[in-house]
Amino acid sequence: MVSYRRILLKLSGEALSGNSQNIDTEMLKVTTVIVQSALDLGVEVAIVVGGGNLYRGATLAEEGMNKITGDHIGMLATVMNALALSDAFDRNKIPSMVMSGFPIGGGVCEPFNHTQAKEELSSGKVIIFSAGTGSPCFTTDTAAALRAVEIGADIVFKATKVDGIYSSDPLKDSSAIKFDSLSFDSAIEQNIQVMDTAAFALCRDNNIRICVFSMLEDNYALANIINGQSIGTMVSQNGE
Repeated sequence: MVSYRRILLKLSGEALSGNSQNIDTEMLKVTTVIVQSALDLGVEVAIVVGGGNLYRGATLAEEGMNKITGDHIGMLATVMNALALSDAFDRNKIPSMVMSGFPIGGGVCEPFNHTQAKEELSSGKVIIFSAGTGSPCFTTDTAAALRAVEIGADIVFKATKVDGIYSSDPLKDSSAIKFDSLSFDSAIEQNIQVMDTAAFALCRDNNIRICVFSMLEDNYALANIINGQSIGTMVSQNGE
């Protein structure tokens, strides 16, 4: 039995880059398979995408760029990724729509509207939210949590390059311990870096679970989790 009716999938920009610092067409295909597997279960899918494969505002801020300007450029990078995703979906007969956190003219994409987003999701479209929250100084993780609240998602899935949440970076620390589950309070207290504190707090306060899993090992991991399998790390109120 399917556990969720509507999900929010958070994709990092790096997830779309493959082995390059750009948009990898093979990773677009992988994402299409992952999303289709969820749609085939009758689940409504919304996506928030990052932009780190194209631009990282924090990096240039360290070199002297104005932080707000850098964040604005980073938000535009997420729009580029969202458009690439939407094109891949459309070519694979998956109806989709891109919404932006700030208005963009010329028919590029729609401005964010939670009522319209919910209506389009109910009709079967995949909605891709871009430009983060629409304001600088907030991460796309926070945007994912916020959009999940606004559209009434049942859960946030964060697709990463590792298979869950660890006590430290498993790519750097071979002794890192994987958590099967965590409470929101524990994740915040331990300063777990897989998502920022604001994202954890938003989901905690609105009782929306977060599942962190790898999108690289198995294209059907998301569908398997939706079907009830224990994969990745689940963050919830009580850590169950």
